[in-house]
Amino acid sequence: MSNHRISPKSIEATVTIRVSGKLFQGHLSYLDQLIQSAAECRLWPLLSLSGLEKLDRAATLYLLRGEHHRFALVSCPNFVREWMEHERDRSAA
Repeated sequence: MSNHRISPKSIEATVTIRVSGKLFQGHLSYLDQLIQSAAECRLWPLLSLSGLEKLDRAATLYLLRGEHHRFALVSCPNFVREWMEHERDRSAA
């Protein structure tokens, strides 16, 4: 997966990528391609997670590490935020 970071300040337009159902490690390379394509088009990716029902630890860490650096999260369910906070606390310990 790419570590390419873009700044939302350098982007004039956004694109929304809707993620629904399950988000597991096996899906991350495809999601990363979508995010990278948006960056190449000078679009700031917004990941809409309102339809997300399940995710694994790899996906949680991906969202945690990428938020504000490579994309923004919108319509993020509480359980996703709770998992992200748990992983943030775990890595700080």
